Amino acid sequence: MVTARAAAQGRVEPVPLDEGRYTQSWFLNSFLTLKDDLADATAQGKRFAILWDQRGCPYCQEMHRVNFADPAVNTFIRERFSILQLDLFGSREVTDFDGREVTERDLARRYAIAFTPTIQFLPADVAAVAGKTGRTIEVARMPGYFRPGHFEAMFAYVHERAYERGSFQAYLKQRTG
Repeated sequence: MVTARAAAQGRVEPVPLDEGRYTQSWFLNSFLTLKDDLADATAQGKRFAILWDQRGCPYCQEMHRVNFADPAVNTFIRERFSILQLDLFGSREVTDFDGREVTERDLARRYAIAFTPTIQFLPADVAAVAGKTGRTIEVARMPGYFRPGHFEAMFAYVHERAYERGSFQAYLKQRTG
């Protein structure tokens, strides 16, 4: 949903949720079966990421109101990623890659999510997560709020599979050069 003022500025406004959180209209609408979500993202030629947030998190709000609001960044991410938004303290049932059904809050513990926002970036296909769960399946993690330039760079880092060649810090250094 883009307001008239935001449209005039080209900004993409977040969608408020009932419980005081924000989302993006294009985020994944899921049955919360992670293996299926990863397979669907891969079939669409996109990368799969899990965004963890919580009610009242000022940095989560900043991420939505600033980072995702930038139309170029929003478009870049929307076209290349499928993002599932989960609540750090949520009670919805999620089926993990190993088939185990757990609540969002228990999944957060399994994945060592300690604060929000945290974004987990997953491998490009389901075969890469076979027999794995938790933090071992990630190819990258955005731990906390990243300012807009680093935020966009992390998504580019994953999209370009630069994690196969080196660290995010090395990628940033090379990029800013």
